[in-house]
Amino acid sequence: MTESRYLLAASPLALAALLAASPARADDPPAPAPAPAAWSDNIKFGLQLEGGITFNPAGPKTNFGQLFTDRPNVPLLNQMLATVSRDIPKDASDWDVGFRLQGMYGSDARYTHFLGLLDRTISNRYQLDLVEASVSVHAPVLVGLDVKVGGYPTPLGFETIDPSTNPFYSHSYIFNFGLPLKHTGGLAVLHATDFLDLYGGIDTGVNTTFDRGDNNGAAAGVFGFGLTLLGGKLTALALSHIGPENPSLRGNQPLGLANANRYNRYLNDAYITYKWTDALTTTTEFNYVRDDNPLVNAEAWGIAQYVAYAITDSITLNGRAEMFRDGKGFYVASFPGNLDFVNVQEGRVNTAIPGPHATYGEITLGATWKPTLPKPISGLLIRPELRYDTTLAGPKAFNGGKDKGSFTIATDIVLTF
Repeated sequence: MTESRYLLAASPLALAALLAASPARADDPPAPAPAPAAWSDNIKFGLQLEGGITFNPAGPKTNFGQLFTDRPNVPLLNQMLATVSRDIPKDASDWDVGFRLQGMYGSDARYTHFLGLLDRTISNRYQLDLVEASVSVHAPVLVGLDVKVGGYPTPLGFETIDPSTNPFYSHSYIFNFGLPLKHTGGLAVLHATDFLDLYGGIDTGVNTTFDRGDNNGAAAGVFGFGLTLLGGKLTALALSHIGPENPSLRGNQPLGLANANRYNRYLNDAYITYKWTDALTTTTEFNYVRDDNPLVNAEAWGIAQYVAYAITDSITLNGRAEMFRDGKGFYVASFPGNLDFVNVQEGRVNTAIPGPHATYGEITLGATWKPTLPKPISGLLIRPELRYDTTLAGPKAFNGGKDKGSFTIATDIVLTF
């Protein structure tokens, strides 16, 4: 015992170690709690680049049936996407506020404009676009209530403007011709239960803003529901957007429609995703569109089947088979001019080429490779694909009207920082 006391007294380091290992006494003050994260700590800055090329051996001026990949045999800078955002956590249980500001430069901007906002700033192939400028609020109502106000991409449809969330470089007929792309207004999502979400909102219409940025004088709305079942293995989203979308006849819209506000366009979309195994996932999408425009009284419908099979954590095989019926030749078209898509929506003179009355089919096979790279790169996607488009028992719509089918080979790269 005497020797032990002597050693402790002679060794300050040993004494400190002994005290550190001793349990805290009841009267010791508790350790201070970590300071809560500041609201601004969750603000993120992001940059994403997408570029690709689509080869068409027939050498047409445009790839009919495709919009974002419509320029054959030339490399495209599809998107430079810059984002500043604060996302509300998915498990938020109290009041919270977030925002998203996202801008784009690239060839995709020809098709993603809000009317009246940057849509005529540049008239060449590469244009500027404000993809989103919105504020979101989470409220502790039932399981949760999320409200978004501003300009934002549509909640309808399986494919998105953001290429990093899509299985392919090229888009489906449903995405190109059967859905809106963006809205200006407000959207509420009520998480009624752990498995049921209810959607409702009001906006200025398809791809529109306010005043001269709205091609008519009427409002539109969106409603529907989402389901999450079987522990998340089965999800479904069914939404409708209803409102007048034809341009009004006025001075700067000579191709507009008299009394356009009277005639609604109904865009309905539903998709179901099921995760069969850790590797195999399927998605089935249904689409129905109708326009009350008395000059055409047009409707279209489509169905698309997606299959994804993950070979490894970094390689996934993808397939898409689709049928899209445009019985009046009203929805499917090509837009050779860089401002044609905007001009058509605004009822201005344009060089757009409407498609024939036809049922279109396409099959796309591809792969996604996601190699792991060091910082500051946070993600890389390389997506080669083979695609075949055709008219089913219909007219020759492809390769300048020469062929009933079109074969394309494409690849893109999506780089995220």
